[in-house]
Amino acid sequence: MEDTRNQDPIARAEGDMSEQAEPAAAAADAHAGVTSWNDIGVEDQKVVLKVAAERLSIVRYVFLVQIEDGIASAGQRASLEYADAVLIGWPESDSPEVVALDDAQMRVVREQMTTMEQYIARFSAMEREGDIDGMTDTLIRITERVAEARRLFQPGFPLPTFAEIRRVVQDEWDEDMGKIDPQEENTTADMVERETDEADDAARSQSAQEPAQ
Repeated sequence: MEDTRNQDPIARAEGDMSEQAEPAAAAADAHAGVTSWNDIGVEDQKVVLKVAAERLSIVRYVFLVQIEDGIASAGQRASLEYADAVLIGWPESDSPEVVALDDAQMRVVREQMTTMEQYIARFSAMEREGDIDGMTDTLIRITERVAEARRLFQPGFPLPTFAEIRRVVQDEWDEDMGKIDPQEENTTADMVERETDEADDAARSQSAQEPAQ
């Protein structure tokens, strides 16, 4: 049996997800032979669209595995939900909503995808080191690169910014914590205060019952 403990986390996640995923399409197979995003030409636009979504999906999966056992912070929730928002309703490559890009636009896409891969490499190193805060921030950077590519391919689809997602998530997180923390923090204090009042009442009662000297 293959030992995967030292395997790259992204590659390991690809293996885990492949057990439930459908067989790879021809576009993904075509990308396997590409050594650099700079090798992707205008005629290979469908490859970019598919692989960008797959790469972000895998990184999101790795991040989710890292945080699912604890209580996620507002930043972690926002990072995850931002990736979800960019991936939701991802178009098929032959969708009428997907436009053909010219050379200049494809150059921008190649730059975004190259930067995305650089961030993915950092993300993998952070996963091995257990750097959750670094992974949280890097997932945002990866998602931003994919979002920029999607905006070009599908200009009519409204994509939120991370700032918009963060504001909503922070409000929800504050509300959730408000339901939990005050009760937990005040329980002991309320008990002590109640016991102190009862002790004072008992002392006053005892004092009133004592005969005058």
